[in-house]
Amino acid sequence: MTTTDQRWEAGGYKRHAGFVPELGMPVVDLLAPVAGERILDLGCGEGTLTERLVGFGCAVVGADASPEFVATASARGLDARVIDGHALPFTAEFDAVFSNAALHWMTQPDAVIAGAARALKPNGRFVAEFGGAGNVGRIVAGLEAALDRRGLDGKAANPWYFPTPDSYQAKLEAAGFTVRSIALIPRPTPLPTDMAGWLTTFAQSFLNRVSEAERPALIAEVLDSVAAELRDAEGRWTADYVRLRFAADKTV
Repeated sequence: MTTTDQRWEAGGYKRHAGFVPELGMPVVDLLAPVAGERILDLGCGEGTLTERLVGFGCAVVGADASPEFVATASARGLDARVIDGHALPFTAEFDAVFSNAALHWMTQPDAVIAGAARALKPNGRFVAEFGGAGNVGRIVAGLEAALDRRGLDGKAANPWYFPTPDSYQAKLEAAGFTVRSIALIPRPTPLPTDMAGWLTTFAQSFLNRVSEAERPALIAEVLDSVAAELRDAEGRWTADYVRLRFAADKTV
């Protein structure tokens, strides 16, 4: 779930982004976990939804590239492991692979999908939600433009993979999945703190392109550029999320 420029701190994540696992419950419903199933939670983060799946009576392995998140999930008594989602080490072990708000951090999707297929038992299912085409588009534009104005390549700082449904479905099918459903879901999301907190939590790849001393000015510039669209009259911020949600079955 991480990139070279992204570091996670569980307390800050819960404060600025605690909505992420809560908004993942429809994906759990789509998964329809059954007691006794063995499930891989790919990009488990600090384990909130992993714990929910365990509550259904499933045997769940949480995988995340962040040692900080894995330590937090393990402290909750979960089976959480530091694993790169591009190199899943499992073969025919799971009834389902589940993922929420993580696949957009994994920028080699073919490797991720192949690993998920390999990890599944015959007729296993892959159910996930993550950032799709247009996700946080206004925020990304503001970040890229602010770096460009400093003579830096804003697009090169972008750490995310936000595909269209058609392109991702093609990748799933090429790996032997039958897609039951796939769709973009626009979901403007009120932020529990503010946009500055969101940026420092999720946009480190952009912010780290300038010195620590320059970051407050960069953040202020981005806030000014997006405020008209993403801040209401009372000063409350909304992130322009667009999610891609899918359910697919392994057929080969």
